[in-house]
Amino acid sequence: MWSELLPLLAGGVAVFVGAVVQGGIGFGLGLMAAPLIAITNPGVMPGAVQVVNATLPLFTLAAEWRRIDWRGLGFALLGRLPGSVIGAVVVVYVSTSVLGVLVGVMVMVAVALTARAPAVPRNGITTTAAGFLSGITGTATGIGGPPMALVYQSARGPQIRATLALFFLVSAVQSLGILAIVGKLPARALGTGAALIPFMILGFAVSGPLRRRLDGGRLRVAVLAVATVSACTLLGQSLAR
Repeated sequence: MWSELLPLLAGGVAVFVGAVVQGGIGFGLGLMAAPLIAITNPGVMPGAVQVVNATLPLFTLAAEWRRIDWRGLGFALLGRLPGSVIGAVVVVYVSTSVLGVLVGVMVMVAVALTARAPAVPRNGITTTAAGFLSGITGTATGIGGPPMALVYQSARGPQIRATLALFFLVSAVQSLGILAIVGKLPARALGTGAALIPFMILGFAVSGPLRRRLDGGRLRVAVLAVATVSACTLLGQSLAR
């Protein structure tokens, strides 16, 4: 009993922290939860995280859906579909540790470059590319937020949270469908993901003060900081395999 309960509780704590972060800046659930769940309960990854990824955006959208950047969202989803297909191929045929190292290095380089510049240009090319990269990493590892967040780092808090929320909702449902098609979505992963939802709801509920604080002009710094943590986490997790 304890052998099953302890990994669930550990994953629940990680989901709680990730929900607090994502509730504040618009992304972060996957990067906080995926590494710990992959270590303590690898058999349910990446499906369990995608179940939670598909649920949290509903709460954000209920409050801020009017702030969605529909044009940018369309370009991002255009790139996300082929990226998801490649991510599924990675899950089946390619070592995710190799992908994790490449993505981690790429995110760190992007953060270093954008930290010295006013912002990443947000246009059809950059949002499509971000959606494509997010599709690959999100489907393969459960961590798909950093590429999109870097593109939207200069947006206002409500806009980045609302746009990323709808993007993550569609993306997670898409990833779950593709994982099911390629036979990488066991019932155990769905059950574990459902069991983690109460932790996610609690984390989102306490994220309100963080949202208000970051909306005061600190959002870009927070996005870059969390993206850096994401890259380091991916590198550490991948190199440890």
